[in-house]
Amino acid sequence: MPHYELRCRECGKSWGNQPRSICDDCFSPLEISYDYDALRGQVTRERIAQCAANIWRYSDLLPLPENFEPSLPVGFTPLLHAPQLAKQLGVKKLYLKNDAVCLPTLSFKDRVVAVALAQARSFGFEVVSCSSTGNLANAVAAQAARNGFKAWIFIPADLEPAKILGTQVFGAKLVRIAGSYDQVNRLCSQIADEHRWGFVNVNLRPYYAEGSKTVGFEIAEQLGWRLPDNIVVPMAGGSLITKIKKAFDELITLGLVEPKTVRFFGAQATGCSPISTAVKTGETDIQPQKPSTIARSLAIGNPADGHYAIKTITKSGGWAEDVSDSQVVEGIQLLAETEGVFTETAGGVTVSCARKLCLQDRILPDETTVLCITGNGLKTTDALAGRYELEEPIPPKIAEFDKYLDKALEVPEPAVA
Repeated sequence: MPHYELRCRECGKSWGNQPRSICDDCFSPLEISYDYDALRGQVTRERIAQCAANIWRYSDLLPLPENFEPSLPVGFTPLLHAPQLAKQLGVKKLYLKNDAVCLPTLSFKDRVVAVALAQARSFGFEVVSCSSTGNLANAVAAQAARNGFKAWIFIPADLEPAKILGTQVFGAKLVRIAGSYDQVNRLCSQIADEHRWGFVNVNLRPYYAEGSKTVGFEIAEQLGWRLPDNIVVPMAGGSLITKIKKAFDELITLGLVEPKTVRFFGAQATGCSPISTAVKTGETDIQPQKPSTIARSLAIGNPADGHYAIKTITKSGGWAEDVSDSQVVEGIQLLAETEGVFTETAGGVTVSCARKLCLQDRILPDETTVLCITGNGLKTTDALAGRYELEEPIPPKIAEFDKYLDKALEVPEPAVA
């Protein structure tokens, strides 16, 4: 028998292992539950260290079928010390969890898809699918190709061109919907009822979501098996922040790290901020919003895990912030100019929200803080359109360059009052 099973997050009923995400008894979401007593003593730092540097080193804490053989070395992305950005934010110990370089499609969604497709194979699906704001579409299309699945991808019609191309190139069938992500997701739920397809974020969602835990496992291991004081996480559906919390709790339960309270800070774009709005107003439930932001990967107006994200943030003593589109761009530029990391719009949200949190003294200078950078800037270059101008080329002559250099080094005269 596997050491994990589906359980209702509210009534606790067991549902074994099957492609479903909702409890028929109370209509609450299902989540993977583990037999921690069986795992205690089996999962050790030494055993993990002997495994390859990817998410599969944590296989005992993932819902994988028996004798599963992974086809891709997903994850174990760098945890980068960020001293230049730290100076800008007025803190000392700042780190970037940089999933902008995750295999195979440069976002943290590669992690969740890898776990979901492991179960898709065991459940006998030949077609895998998803509703997506972009990064998930790329990850499903690429890993479906790698693992021999057919893929059908459903997206809002206004996604960034790079993310659309980054799905089509893998041979997936791309279906553009004239509507918001929430409308796309509702359609996919209906399709999942009619077709025997494995929708990674519908009927496979409990398994898919567990892949996010690997971000938390890696952060703890890369900090020397210690937990940070603070973590700032971008929020779309709200799953990532809750699963990092679950990862930290599991490491404590199994004795791999010392118990510690980590404050969780959620980051959203003001144009789609249902979770941060709820946190700021003291609400426990989500009021859906109509998205209007350049941070399309976070543009989910009715987040599936919003309620649980609120609980994760408030119970930890954290907070949630949101930033305007112009601040999103500033965050992208600040991260690139200080640490040489080019992030997509979601990362711009994270950086600019972190700056707000530092100014509010919610994140203090001597604390250890991790910022989650979840996707690559090459996916959202349209957000920087018009920000940089190309100068006229100069002839390939030293005299011409000398003139160019003199002009570039000219100090403008102060304006006369």
